[in-house]
Amino acid sequence: MSCKISAMNVREVTIDELVERYPALLFDAYGVLSYSVGLLPGAAELIDRLNRIGKPYFVLTNDASTLPERRAERYRKQGMDIEPWRIITSGSLLTGYFARRGLCGARCAVLGTEDSAEYVRRAGGVVVSAVEGFEVLVVGDQSGFAFVDGVNVVLSALFRMIDAGDAPCLVLPNPDLVYPSSDEGFGMASGSVALIIEAALRQRYPERSGLEFERLGKPNGAIFDEALGRTGTMDMVMLGDALETDIRGANAFGIDSALVAGGVTPSEGLSGGVDVPTYWVRGLTQ
Repeated sequence: MSCKISAMNVREVTIDELVERYPALLFDAYGVLSYSVGLLPGAAELIDRLNRIGKPYFVLTNDASTLPERRAERYRKQGMDIEPWRIITSGSLLTGYFARRGLCGARCAVLGTEDSAEYVRRAGGVVVSAVEGFEVLVVGDQSGFAFVDGVNVVLSALFRMIDAGDAPCLVLPNPDLVYPSSDEGFGMASGSVALIIEAALRQRYPERSGLEFERLGKPNGAIFDEALGRTGTMDMVMLGDALETDIRGANAFGIDSALVAGGVTPSEGLSGGVDVPTYWVRGLTQ
């Protein structure tokens, strides 16, 4: 990877350099601090150091399957102490979205975990079964429901609604297509579920527009706006493993970015354009 990135004139830095240089640091969760099965090497030690020196930092994760307090508890059991208020999730963006769209009190079908449904409740939505009829469909996660049966029920309900002239609101907190589940394994994320539903809607209604999910998480700016509100500075750096979400989102927002090696993005995936990181980092122990 070093040769490829060097050819792009991307400077290699260490974690120590970034901690010294920036008043605030932003971390992606999966692929940077943790996998679904445990922490990455050096993550617990780095967070402990930042806590000790009082360095402002936040975790910006596209995950909408777990509430911040539950994720913080999971981190503590794994040996990493991150307070819930430092964890900014795409699920938490639903609160602002529902307020802007006037969706408080709306009937919402949710594909995802129980925490995905709780995000919707905290945003002011009323969670209902898809078979009961709904105004809003939220794809919160790829797990927590019977995948084939769940998607089939939702598709059938959407077809009935659209055939009757209704316009459902489709919301996707987490646009990620894949996520790193271990150092060698990957899994399908909720963005892939949304693509399946969108493809089916396009096939049935090829001439109709507006049947796409509104995507809230990275690379979109809302999650970075929330981080800015908490840090109070644009002089921060986003550390992520995915060009299309972490790096693209930071670059578009106007802050620096650092690609952490070994996650979603392989060396051959690096190219020019808007997705070139400011830096690259070999790992949290380098």
